[in-house]
Amino acid sequence: MTSLSRGQFIFRLTACVVFLAVLLLLSPGIGTESASFGWSDAWRAQLGLPIDAASLVARPFVDTDGDGQVSEEELAGFVALAKHIGFGLRFPRTLLALQVGITLAMCGATFQILFRNPLATPYTLGVVNGGSLGALLAIRFGWTVMVCGISSIALAAFGGAVSIVVAVFVFVRGSRRLTSNELLLAGVTMGMFCSAMMMFITSVSDERVTFATIRWMMGSLDPISDLEQMTLLPMMVPAWIGLMLMSRAMNQYRLGDELAQTRGVNVVALQGISVALCTLATAGVVGYCGPIGFVGLVVPHIAVLLVGNDCRILLPASGLLGGGFLVVCDWGAQLTMRLAGWVTGRDVGSATLPIGVVTAIVGVPLFLVLLRTKLGQRQRS
Repeated sequence: MTSLSRGQFIFRLTACVVFLAVLLLLSPGIGTESASFGWSDAWRAQLGLPIDAASLVARPFVDTDGDGQVSEEELAGFVALAKHIGFGLRFPRTLLALQVGITLAMCGATFQILFRNPLATPYTLGVVNGGSLGALLAIRFGWTVMVCGISSIALAAFGGAVSIVVAVFVFVRGSRRLTSNELLLAGVTMGMFCSAMMMFITSVSDERVTFATIRWMMGSLDPISDLEQMTLLPMMVPAWIGLMLMSRAMNQYRLGDELAQTRGVNVVALQGISVALCTLATAGVVGYCGPIGFVGLVVPHIAVLLVGNDCRILLPASGLLGGGFLVVCDWGAQLTMRLAGWVTGRDVGSATLPIGVVTAIVGVPLFLVLLRTKLGQRQRS
């Protein structure tokens, strides 16, 4: 088990925290409307700091009367717009990306440990398939009921994601302890069943339903309401805390079930609690944001290379790296369309790439590089 000295751990943890702080500082100025104002303007507007009106003359949508001067009324409009876009749209989107990235990366690292499989992800037990089936049913039958401000699609996706994992445990649970292979096989099987049901429902649906389903399955980080964020956090935060509290037991679990039991680890409880926490957190993410791939697969491998295999360090490091990774990918999703519009000479407005597309584009080559790096390390050893 690779270990870090106290100084190395503090330095790397501090570097991750500083990196995330810089991302949050810059986030109000990065988006599809970046030409209008930057992060400095957004922070000045939010904090009530003075803004030089003369420097705004050349900005788009500021000098509305075209007289070459920015009046007090135009300046007030610029400040209100900067505050709304910077902290009403961009900053909440970055916070959501940070929370989702932390959750997926920590859950991915946990599943790779529990299943002793480097290809395990938070979606291994069929969470995405169940959530997608639930969302498809809501779209297909036109469910528009709002429960406490939460859309029926989000509720159906969350219910489908949780139900599929419960079904996995119901089918494979017995008096004996579960094995990793049994859980993996049951999860894959139930996922294939959900995929088959989705294909059947799609085949008897119209183009609108098919397009809406495909668009949902690409994932989205559009800002959600305050109520939805309040609903999402109680599923995420307990998972973060619970997984870190169980990190010592996970270190023993990695050495084998029998050895872990001799050292006082309740393997069944560890499996059950970990899967329950990860399922609820991941189901919440899928319900609100759709499936966002590669974060839970790639980021834990990067964390292992940086901090080693000690779960007490690996899990929080995976979370911090996952949050930063998804924030940067989300910026890429927004800026890529702006760049494409500049290259083609077309006005794309506020269009953004689906975040799932960007994480796949970034994650695939990154994972191949990591695989090559690990193979090289094994050959040298």
